Amino acid sequence: MDLDLTAEAGTLTTRIASALGRRMASGALGAGEKLPSVRRLAERLAVSPFTIVAAYDRLVADGLVTARAKSGFFVAARVPAARPLTLDPLPSTRTGVNPIWMMRRSLTLDPSQPKPGCGWLPQDWLPDAALRSALRAMARAPQSALLEYGVPMGFRPLRDLLARRLNELEIPAAPEHVLLMDGASQAIDLVCRYLIEPGDAVLVDDPGYFNFHAAVRAQRGKLLSVPMTANGPDLAVLAELAGTHRPKLYLTNAGLQNPTGARLGLATAHRLLALAQQHDFRILEDDIFRDFEARPGLRLAALDGLQRVIHLGSFSKTLSAATRIGFLAADTATLADLVDLKLAMSFGNNELSAQLVYRLLSDGSYRKHVGAIRDRLARTRFQVARKLAQVGLVPWLEAGADSGEGMFLWLELPHRKGGDAEALAVAAQDQGIILAPGNVFSPAGAWPRHLRFNVAQSLDPRIYTFLKSQLS
Repeated sequence: MDLDLTAEAGTLTTRIASALGRRMASGALGAGEKLPSVRRLAERLAVSPFTIVAAYDRLVADGLVTARAKSGFFVAARVPAARPLTLDPLPSTRTGVNPIWMMRRSLTLDPSQPKPGCGWLPQDWLPDAALRSALRAMARAPQSALLEYGVPMGFRPLRDLLARRLNELEIPAAPEHVLLMDGASQAIDLVCRYLIEPGDAVLVDDPGYFNFHAAVRAQRGKLLSVPMTANGPDLAVLAELAGTHRPKLYLTNAGLQNPTGARLGLATAHRLLALAQQHDFRILEDDIFRDFEARPGLRLAALDGLQRVIHLGSFSKTLSAATRIGFLAADTATLADLVDLKLAMSFGNNELSAQLVYRLLSDGSYRKHVGAIRDRLARTRFQVARKLAQVGLVPWLEAGADSGEGMFLWLELPHRKGGDAEALAVAAQDQGIILAPGNVFSPAGAWPRHLRFNVAQSLDPRIYTFLKSQLS
């Protein structure tokens, strides 16, 4: 068998597997045909038998070859046609522009296409080199560190470090108050499973983070929309809803609210906690954007002392979305229940990711990295805000000290065009651009003229060419 190993670059294993794959695709090796034995092909190509085994194993994994015990390797009965990379979403029973539509489109769009509506940083903003270095260090760790489930609450050194970070925010947490999770989404789901039964009412910001809405709906809970103001939730509405529906939980953001960027005022925070006490509901405070704030503001968990407030954090936005590590901080009794429920749901922990995040946080490089992100966000935010103003979009927050941080801008369409953010998002989709229309964040459909822009993802000129064509 003659194989051309010069057609592709890569390791010898890769080149042998690719050469065999090309012969199968061309029909030179037909379905069911037996491949040369490992020893025979190794001798013919003057390579190690281990290299041939690795090449054959790769073809088996690709579905091109089948291995038969004591018989050898055979061309698969059906050789899959070479498929171009496709990032189109799978079919869905849900139609229209909605949270699921947003998530699916953001995750499946070609990486080269603009995604101003998504909720994460571009890859070149993240610490790729530091992640790779930490992974190499982990590979040299003792074997047990890479193989075990880990303790129920998660990797203790990371919980120690997270408790210290929480204390920096004046949240009185010890390691025993911290539970590691596989990202913020799992943490939100766990709290909703713990507190919500079918039919229970749950308060959410409107507009607010759409994953809150999905988690509540998954538990068959009833969403109660609380309008957002520049100083936090509208407490008159919240009090009326709480008195009427007796909610179990209020889901909100700490610091910079998603999507508006609003901050919770001190007076609003104290009154909110008083309402939680009066109407006996818990609060889940999502603080995943903590490190985007130059000077972190007040936290409900600090004012409350982790009595009614459950605090949530994550590193997916600042380190790596693929490294699924989040955490919950709560009072001792609540945390014990959450640990039991987590064990019932998933048994183990993402021990590898926990050790990876610990290495990155403990060597001092993380603080430098997030400091650089904040500086870059500030510069980019100014540029993007100016460009969006030039096409007629109007910021919801007035310019000032409390409106200049974070990743998101919440803007209104110009009145002269009438304005339908959902229709604009559909038109943008046809151009390969993902926009985030206001009603995706609103269970009550109260924001049809607004859009959320991720400033880090909004530098592509195609975005402004499209907006100008639609809004001018």
